[in-house]
Amino acid sequence: RHLWLLAFWPLFGVFFKVLEDAFAGPYHPVRCALDDAIPFCEWFLLPYLFWFVFLAGSLAFAAIYAPNTFRRTMAFIMLTYIVTGIVYLVYPTCQQLRPLEFPRDNLLTRLTEWIYTIDTNTNVCPSIHVIGSFAALFALLDSGVFHKRPVWQIVCWLITILICASTVFLKQHSALDIVFALPL
Repeated sequence: RHLWLLAFWPLFGVFFKVLEDAFAGPYHPVRCALDDAIPFCEWFLLPYLFWFVFLAGSLAFAAIYAPNTFRRTMAFIMLTYIVTGIVYLVYPTCQQLRPLEFPRDNLLTRLTEWIYTIDTNTNVCPSIHVIGSFAALFALLDSGVFHKRPVWQIVCWLITILICASTVFLKQHSALDIVFALPL
């Protein structure tokens, strides 16, 4: 019965797509001094993309083995993503951090360039990548599977931190996008 909560994903997807397509600005650029100190690093594409596996995997695990955790995690996601969507409506943001040209030409930079074409630089603060990473982390920690496995708890925390870091090293987000996502 708890799987009906998955209906949130297509509904939020439609909402986000309409928000992206219907709103033409003005956008408020988000930037801080730390952003300029963080170099672009294409290797962070790997944890950035792993976000999808981490979030979907933790939700699938919770749905199968810990339905109450799944319900709490989906409630957390629904609340935080809706609040984030409202923030995007009230105070639309963008980032202007993407490199004009990449320092290297390789498979990862080409994939990053492709990601840039499908993932706009608008509606970035707070970061949904950060919120989703913490939702996945909380689901796995709340499920109880790692209570006697501290090494796996550390691994999950490291994955979460790497995903959050990836957003700024790929220049998809400002460090401020992380800072504003954390309270949510």
